[in-house]
Amino acid sequence: MQENFEIYIHKNLSFLKEAKLLIAISGGIDSVVLAHLCQNLNLNFSLAHCNFNLRAEESDKDEAFVVELAEDLNVEVFIQNFDTEAYVTEHKRSIQMAARELRYDWFKELAAQLNFDFILTAHHADDNLETFLINFTRGTGLNGLTGIPIVNENVVRPLLPFSRIQIEAFAKVNQITWREDASNASRKYLRNKLRHEVVPILKEINPQLLDSFQNTLSHLNDTQLIVEDQLMDFKKRAIISEDDLGTTYKISEFKAVKNPKAYLFELFKNYGFTEWNDVVDLLDAQSGKLVKSNSHRLIKHREFLILTDLNDSERREASLLVSENDNEVETLFGNMCFNEVDTISETSNHIIYVDKDLLKFPLKLRLWKEGDTFQPIGMTGKKKISKYLKDEKCSLVEKENTWVLTSENKVIWVVGKRADERFKVKTNTKAILKVTV
Repeated sequence: MQENFEIYIHKNLSFLKEAKLLIAISGGIDSVVLAHLCQNLNLNFSLAHCNFNLRAEESDKDEAFVVELAEDLNVEVFIQNFDTEAYVTEHKRSIQMAARELRYDWFKELAAQLNFDFILTAHHADDNLETFLINFTRGTGLNGLTGIPIVNENVVRPLLPFSRIQIEAFAKVNQITWREDASNASRKYLRNKLRHEVVPILKEINPQLLDSFQNTLSHLNDTQLIVEDQLMDFKKRAIISEDDLGTTYKISEFKAVKNPKAYLFELFKNYGFTEWNDVVDLLDAQSGKLVKSNSHRLIKHREFLILTDLNDSERREASLLVSENDNEVETLFGNMCFNEVDTISETSNHIIYVDKDLLKFPLKLRLWKEGDTFQPIGMTGKKKISKYLKDEKCSLVEKENTWVLTSENKVIWVVGKRADERFKVKTNTKAILKVTV
């Protein structure tokens, strides 16, 4: 295996030879073998071990084993202890998901702080097959069937082409010791049920299962590249705007393809949506209808679909006070500048001129709320902002992100849209204040 490992690194991952590496090591056979393989190849690496404190003294024995291994290999080792159960409670995660998040967050933090180029993990071919089966049984798109990536940002998995049998044989021949995690034998986890009950049957049916699986993955990844190219072309046609508020898509482009549901799934699958029939129904729904996930919304607005984050309730309460001496304030939508000028010059939706003597400082900048009224410049009567935004055919997203600048709770400006008649510059105005976003 050492020879095949060297050939594989030289041919596919040669960048590791000159890099500073961090090996994620549990003390189990896979990561211990990876450390020995890298040592034999004279790669520059350190070890990083997570103690999740889930198996009482066994967790401490794992930690002690890794420290001893680092001494034997004459490499640096980093140890991090986690209160995993507290994390599970606080973040409402499963034990496995919590451990994964804690592990990778720490690895990446360590890599950034100490300038490690890459993080190596010991995932192998059998892990890849198990991940494929897990995704398959839970239901997934093409992405979930393309396997674990060998390189994902700065995480590299150099053992993916090798099987568990090869790793065990290498350990036996080289008399390598490791720590056995008793939980790996438990059938309560889906991965273990597949590993101990399903995969052996599949290998009995096809002794060359892993080779066949690798070929299948290769074909699926090739197909995925074709799909990505097609999606990229579609997005260029469908997306009409992208900004901090969301991404707007033309519905007509979805209706022009043979399978709109497939395009909707591929474009929005990473945003937590699950009710795909409801998403499809948005194409013909009334304006204002929406579908929510835990993190995002997809909103129908006239002839468009708008993808946006769920609004943060704290943001709805956000406000800024502007004193008379402020020349510029930073807002969530850009900088707002206040300058006294002699005359009115350029005008646009992002600039207004007001009579400064009519203002009562501090001014307040906030999101509009139900019941707010103003007197649109050029009109004699008041108008509810809600009615104004409806008449302007603003989308739900635009409405939610409309700000007002006020003086003693009187609206000076519906920011970026319309100024108020009561504060406009007149012939007898002595001080003109120019407000610019």
